[in-house]
Amino acid sequence: MKISGAEILIDCLKKEGVKHIFGYPGGVVLNIFDALYDEKGLELILTRHEQAAVHAADGYARSSGKVGVALVTSGPGATNTVTGIATASMDSIPLVVFSGQVPTMLIGNDAFQEADIVGITRPCTKHNYLVKDIKYLAQTIKEAFHIASTGRPGPVLIDLPKDVTAGMTEYIQPKEVQLRSYNPTYQGNKWVIKQAAGMIAKAKNPVIMAGGGVILSNAAKELTELAKLTNVPVTMTLMGLGGFPGSHKLSMGMLGMHGTYYANKAVQSADLLIGIGVRFDDRVTGTTDSFAPNAKIIQIDIDPTSIRKNIRVDMPIVGDVKNVLKDMIKIIKDNKEKRPARTTWLKQIDAWRKERPLSYKFDKKVIKPEFVVEKIYEVTKGDAIICTEVGQNQMWAAQFYHYNWPRQLLTSGGLGTMGYGLPAAIGAQFANPKKVVFDIAGDGSIQMNIQELATAVLNKIPVKVAILNNGVLGMVRQWQELFFKERYAHTILHTDRVPDFVKVAEAYGAVGLRATKPEEVVPVLKESLKIKDRPVFMDFVCDWKEKVFPMVPAGAAIDEMIFDED
Repeated sequence: MKISGAEILIDCLKKEGVKHIFGYPGGVVLNIFDALYDEKGLELILTRHEQAAVHAADGYARSSGKVGVALVTSGPGATNTVTGIATASMDSIPLVVFSGQVPTMLIGNDAFQEADIVGITRPCTKHNYLVKDIKYLAQTIKEAFHIASTGRPGPVLIDLPKDVTAGMTEYIQPKEVQLRSYNPTYQGNKWVIKQAAGMIAKAKNPVIMAGGGVILSNAAKELTELAKLTNVPVTMTLMGLGGFPGSHKLSMGMLGMHGTYYANKAVQSADLLIGIGVRFDDRVTGTTDSFAPNAKIIQIDIDPTSIRKNIRVDMPIVGDVKNVLKDMIKIIKDNKEKRPARTTWLKQIDAWRKERPLSYKFDKKVIKPEFVVEKIYEVTKGDAIICTEVGQNQMWAAQFYHYNWPRQLLTSGGLGTMGYGLPAAIGAQFANPKKVVFDIAGDGSIQMNIQELATAVLNKIPVKVAILNNGVLGMVRQWQELFFKERYAHTILHTDRVPDFVKVAEAYGAVGLRATKPEEVVPVLKESLKIKDRPVFMDFVCDWKEKVFPMVPAGAAIDEMIFDED
């Protein structure tokens, strides 16, 4: 019996275990939406913008470890996904995005709502496809899920002409994927791993630097075991937060531009740096010429193109982080030599921690944004999924909430996408219906995708949005104050509460709450946790002059930090 391309698509998604799709309809994908109309095994969540659909699929994927799925129409619908796809690509998030396309005979004729989305997204996808023949549709979908979820994960786009989804063919389920040119290396070289283990044993001042690859590989357990086994302190990149328990005594928190004083000092004083699932991006290293100047460097990553891309490496190990760490732990355990206690090194790090702890100046009259994040941690008992927007809110969320388990922090690291947090939180809530999900936002970034309040309200999604409302584009304003002589060019958003976020929330049918004094923060947060059937907007009116510290200025080494009193 012949079935349509739309029906093939739906069956393939079900075979891949997909339960939720985030999308927005349009003319050339109506065959797919019609096929979904009576479908019980798949739920399509109608977002209010295509960018938000991809961010929601991204949040779903980051928080669950599954492949996120988005479905949009052609032309502007497809081009609206580019920011979300690029966000996922930079952070190695597995997505499959289906875009509609004009019929194959019209491609290249400037037909209505035609866009070369394959060409547009080629630089920001792991792979993409234009399906020109219905007989290749099922195999293409299976390949796309395989590519998105294996090796270094990433987004894959499938462009679907209308005649392909409307056409009919005999459906044969593909059984396996064989791609001759795509064979990720999962097992690290055992000899090299043994040499690396020897370097760790001999080091006096080693540091583990853990990145997003630890979380993507589901290797948090192995990382924790390695750190405890070897008494090596751990610092994490923004993407790596949660890969090692933030409250553990060996944790030094985040390093880099807004990292902790003690993490940055430790990296710069280390004689061995073990980079696990990291790519050594510029926000972490500062000026590369002076990064970890005294250290030998081990780098473990499944993507060979990330090895030595930004920083010299003495011992490269290509392989899946989880597998490599398992092999390394076994080698260390099999070695009968006494393992070093590293007492002197750990005492030095504790001294740096006491010298410059993460802190801020509490004010009885004005709400400090750091205080809000601390109280979110307290009222949620550290057990919430935290999404962020981008800017100061993102850095305060990284600094003052302690992430003790992987997939707990969802944030746009590589691309720094404003508007990411709210739709990502919605996706995360669909993937984790029993978890409390917060979006820590700024009053600038929340307005990038504020229309998704409708998506949350209509689907009864109880995400909590904590808006650190300082009336400015905080991070850009901070740079203007420090480096541009306080010339605040176009970074002042409002001086008289525009918009009124409480009224905006109520207009959408959500709950709106506001705190203007420090003593009102905890009651507002506790009230939000009582709401189980709708989203909550919390407008925290914050000190507009507050800045994120420590801070490494552009072009400086990561131990050349400036502080509030400087």
